[in-house]
Amino acid sequence: MPRPITATVHTDALRANMARLRAAAPDARVWAVVKANAYGHGIERVFDGLRGADGFALLDLEEAQRVRALGWRGPVLLLEGVFEQRDLELCSRLDLWHVVHCDEQIDMLAAHKTKLAHRVFLKMNSGMNRLGFQPERYRAAWARLNALPQVDEISLMTHYSDADGPLGIAAQMAVFAAATRDLPGERSLSNSAASLRHPTSAVAERRQAELQSASDWIRPGVALYGSAPDFPQASASHWGLAPAMTLASKIIATQDLLAGQSVGYGSAFTATAPMRIGIVACGYADGYPRLCPTGTPVLVQGLRTRTLGRVSMDMLSVDLEPLLQAGQQIALGSEVTLWGRASEGALLDIDEVASAAGTLGYELMCALAQRVPVLVAD
Repeated sequence: MPRPITATVHTDALRANMARLRAAAPDARVWAVVKANAYGHGIERVFDGLRGADGFALLDLEEAQRVRALGWRGPVLLLEGVFEQRDLELCSRLDLWHVVHCDEQIDMLAAHKTKLAHRVFLKMNSGMNRLGFQPERYRAAWARLNALPQVDEISLMTHYSDADGPLGIAAQMAVFAAATRDLPGERSLSNSAASLRHPTSAVAERRQAELQSASDWIRPGVALYGSAPDFPQASASHWGLAPAMTLASKIIATQDLLAGQSVGYGSAFTATAPMRIGIVACGYADGYPRLCPTGTPVLVQGLRTRTLGRVSMDMLSVDLEPLLQAGQQIALGSEVTLWGRASEGALLDIDEVASAAGTLGYELMCALAQRVPVLVAD
């Protein structure tokens, strides 16, 4: 039989999370962000769960081709725009919308020969300082684009750097509103954190810009997959989000330790009293973080316990004492939920596991190894 580890993508959770994001911004249209192969879930696997979106936003042409191959005929947005001149040919052929964030991309458009004018999203650097035109140069960039026959409609966008923290979005929103005050075009501002933590931001921006009739697009990413964008300030359950991925395995051995005995490489955990431990078929070669220390939460048969010692390439150890004290019988093949949804319904947020490793749920999703079989469940 194959090694007993699987990941499951939950279509029902994707649909529920999409509904939750729509409820947070009921007057906005929704980009489902599926960059990085849908945050590690697989574009093809999440498509049915996210096809209720108004459009799909992603990074590169290969991902865009995959979305079109699935039969999607609605909007597809390249979040970083094109990288070279010939990319525009495929944008024309596949009817892709794309971000424009620098003068060089405008130059490419000006030199592009096409019968189909392009829909573009002009990006402002309102404080993130990654991509986009500075506010004082934004209008000039808009004017250049507006003069090109290769350009159809121009939408206006920016990206918040601190929507998940105490600084919030007010300063960037004010910069964006001032620089775009009388410019026409739809606005796209809010990521997952802004959509959930600042649900009136799109309306407030429109009022500041006196563009009440404009349609906004929100751009949720990680929240669609069931991770809280502001963990540990708030959990996924606080925001009404459901885990879209479960990583599960099984107990493949048990060991009884005496006080003073250790487990794993480096003897990183030593028992202080007699105890039973379980060995789980999951390690860092499966995408589970090697940096997870003793005490990282895990579910065994739906009950919460902890990891022990170092994570190995193919295995990790868990504490079975809480289950034995609860009267649970543990045997080879007992279910272990590394994150996500146990078979009887108990939940373990991916954010908790990521936090123990000093990282974010985003990284764990994207790091799922190719050797792990992935199932899709509704």
